[in-house]
Amino acid sequence: METIAIIGGGAAGLAAAVAAGEAARARGCAVRVVVYEASDRVGRSILATGNGRCNFSNAVVDAARYRNGAFVAAALGALEEAAGTADAPAPEAGAAADGAAGAAAGASGAAGAGAGSSNAVLRFFADHGLLWRRESEGRLYPLANKATSVLDVLRAAAAAVGAQERCGIAVAAVEPPRGAGRPFTLRLADGRLERAAAVIVAVGGALPAGLLPAELPVAPPQPTLGPLATEARWCRRLDNIRVRGALELRRDDALRAREPGEVMFRKYGVSGIAAFNLSRLAQPGDVLAVDFVPAVEAAAMADFLRERCCRLDAVLGRAATWDDMLRGMVLGPVAEVLLDAAGLRGGAPVATGEVPAMAAVLKGLRLPVTGLGDPRQCQVHRGGLRASAVDVATCAVVAVPGLFVVGEALDVDAPCGGYNLHWAWASGLLAGRAAVARMAGRPESKERAR
Repeated sequence: METIAIIGGGAAGLAAAVAAGEAARARGCAVRVVVYEASDRVGRSILATGNGRCNFSNAVVDAARYRNGAFVAAALGALEEAAGTADAPAPEAGAAADGAAGAAAGASGAAGAGAGSSNAVLRFFADHGLLWRRESEGRLYPLANKATSVLDVLRAAAAAVGAQERCGIAVAAVEPPRGAGRPFTLRLADGRLERAAAVIVAVGGALPAGLLPAELPVAPPQPTLGPLATEARWCRRLDNIRVRGALELRRDDALRAREPGEVMFRKYGVSGIAAFNLSRLAQPGDVLAVDFVPAVEAAAMADFLRERCCRLDAVLGRAATWDDMLRGMVLGPVAEVLLDAAGLRGGAPVATGEVPAMAAVLKGLRLPVTGLGDPRQCQVHRGGLRASAVDVATCAVVAVPGLFVVGEALDVDAPCGGYNLHWAWASGLLAGRAAVARMAGRPESKERAR
């Protein structure tokens, strides 16, 4: 019996294992699916996502949000075509609005090349019993609100098709076949050798050096989707304070990107989802501008402050001070920083000429970027095998037939919101099915299946 070896028991690896096992069963192929996991258990990365809740996908998956977006769009389209769900509605067992029981209503309404693939991935989970709920910004979470429910569904599906979990076994190198019809050699970290007819590499973003054949084009992995380090003058004073606002990334005074959401100040800079998403674009020398009042347009901020001052004057029966103006708008420590940044005194009455300075810092406290913050908090790695090296419809390495690379091990990444896990599932499904299709098409495989 021939073996499909899956290196890595995370999201992409488990999806590939289920897809391969089910494809082999459907085709009547005698194929053994083995998952090699260096850790002591599979799915650790799944359990850690979404603060333990697992934001496993998004109701609207836009391929344009991914690095190498054209490649991702084509791959998601291929998955949709293979699944035959391009025009199929989301399954009833998996349809719910925000906060309601069920799963993702609106998945079929996504726009762009990645839209249909939402159905294919979500149908996979619905078919295997997962219920989910939609939260803000289209984020999809398991109805049980625990990542374990996602992992349990995957492991049960893998077990049902006989996929084997081999934990505590690290693969150091994948050596291509030495001739037609010969197997791959897996060189284990302890020196042992094992064979496989096809190999799916699903090791996540930190692709180990030497794992893939040396001639393949690999971009060194770099942590991203994490906090940003900035000049610490203001951040030190705001350490551990959270605000619900927005961050703008500016380069040479030109706006590069804007991200609304939670901003958490740290001694070294800023964290939170907004900072994480901008970390994919930021470079040292860029400037983060913190918008503390995103509901008010920048052009209207000065007028907003003047009107606020008039109301407070009337209510207080005296001239409002800057302390009065900021009270109820921002937290006390934030107000102190804003006053210092604007060069104003909190106890002084508001002067008309001072309003533009305060409007400017409320809408864009400037924090020059010095680099990435704490790499240990980064959610993904940028880099891996170049997308140009694989077939877009199967994730097969063009130069090495029978070798597949999926998930974060490819040079694909995206913002927070379930996009990275969606790519892991989608690419794993493509590769798992394609590996079986390739083996089933070989004469020796057909002979052994009889």
